[in-house]
Amino acid sequence: MISYVTVGVDDMDRAKRFYSAFLPALGYGLEEGPEGLSFALPVPEGQRPVLPDFYVKPTFNGQPATAGNGTMVAFEARNQAQVRDLHAAAVDAGGTDEGQPGFRASYGPHFYVSYLRDPQGNKIAVFSCDPNEAGRDG
Repeated sequence: MISYVTVGVDDMDRAKRFYSAFLPALGYGLEEGPEGLSFALPVPEGQRPVLPDFYVKPTFNGQPATAGNGTMVAFEARNQAQVRDLHAAAVDAGGTDEGQPGFRASYGPHFYVSYLRDPQGNKIAVFSCDPNEAGRDG
C-alpha cells in the first residue's frame, strides 16, 4: 500500500492555490508547516489513517523542483460531474489543462478522467470509475 506521495514545488503559494482548489472537495484536509503542505483524509477516532497522504514540499536538496517525466498522481472523484468541476477549478487556480474530462478509448468503459499540470508542471489526474453512471459505450 502506498503511504504517501510527495511532489516538489518552488512556489508554495501557487501550489497551495492549485491544490486547495480541488483536494478539499475530495475530503482532504490541509495542514501547513515550514516544511510545506500536507493533505490528508480525516481519521475517525480509534481508526487507522486512510492512505495515501499527499505532500507538497520544497525540494530537500535546495535545487529547483522538476516534474518527473512519466510521473502522474491520480485522485478519485465521486462521479463524472465532480471530475468536470474539479478540473475547471484546478485550471482556474493556476493549473494547465492536459486533457479535458472525458472517456478514453484505451481505458475501461466507465473510466472518466481529466488531466492537469500543477503550476510546477507535476501531472495530476482526476477520475471517476462509477459503473452506475453512463459509460463510454452507452
